[in-house]
Amino acid sequence: MTASPILDPRARQLLRTLIGQYIRDGQPVGSRTLAESSGLDVSPATIRNIMSDLEEVGLVAAPHTSAGRIPTAQGYRVFVDSLLQLKPLGASERARMRANLAAGAGTQAVLGSVSELLSAMSRFAGVVTVPKRTQFAFRHIDFVPLDGDRVLAILVFTDNEVQNRVFATRRPYAREELERTANYLNAHFAGRTLPDIHAQLVRELRQTRSEMERTLSAAVELSEHALAGGGDDDMLVAGQTRLMGIQDLSDLDRLRELFEAFSRKREILQLLERTQRAPGVRVFIGEEAGLPSLGACTVITAPYAVEGQVLGVLGVIGPTRMAYDRVIPIVEASAEVLGAALGPAGA
Repeated sequence: MTASPILDPRARQLLRTLIGQYIRDGQPVGSRTLAESSGLDVSPATIRNIMSDLEEVGLVAAPHTSAGRIPTAQGYRVFVDSLLQLKPLGASERARMRANLAAGAGTQAVLGSVSELLSAMSRFAGVVTVPKRTQFAFRHIDFVPLDGDRVLAILVFTDNEVQNRVFATRRPYAREELERTANYLNAHFAGRTLPDIHAQLVRELRQTRSEMERTLSAAVELSEHALAGGGDDDMLVAGQTRLMGIQDLSDLDRLRELFEAFSRKREILQLLERTQRAPGVRVFIGEEAGLPSLGACTVITAPYAVEGQVLGVLGVIGPTRMAYDRVIPIVEASAEVLGAALGPAGA
């Protein structure tokens, strides 16, 4: 990312006014309009000179033969970094956000509610990465023998999520042996995370040569399969179709490329995961995302956490011409509300 040019106060005010006007109306902004709405006591000729300077440093551009100008991606970057005035969401809006979450539901349902909420409030696409199951403690497990050497594991996690996993074992297990193993895991490991459980089982097996060895050996094998990461969805997306009606994204080839990226998920997921270790809101404008499919888009992200542990990232994907002063606080508040909903008090 190139360094932002240094602007004098008049140029900053004109750029702020131009971008604000363009976000509202979607039309190139002319010097006369800027003279009337900028609050500066300068002539249209002076404004034209300043606009020419801003165009020269790449902050605005003149589309086609229009006399007006529009912001570039670099112009939006200067706007977001140094000209934007943000107002946090009020208590009543946050309360409405909390009320719209799936109260008492499992993590997957809460994340789905948040992605829908982000889309509804921003009018763009809402995205949320799904935490890995290994980050949650399990509450209870049951094993059910199936045909041959296949076993069904029923897992209940402390975040109210229930998962069923079918897997093949190295040897057939009798129902009594499966029950004994499940009872052992429930009695000794409830409330612990999956990697922690498996590591402890392996340690105990190495240290023991008692009658518990067979149970521990069965618990190690069964836990390898049942307590693995699982095949969870890695990202939830809501509201992609809202982007189809946006004038700035109306080019069919560009729109097709964008929807293919949503379908693949992998590239967008990698972008979101890159922001997981960075605190606070991140804004990627146009090419900053590093994805050709998002070249005409802005991605606004924020990590969500429970008791200081970051579980994932959520965000909004929309056109570069968006109301940043509105969408950035929405993303920030959504991350805080989601973290609270997934925490012990919200579970």
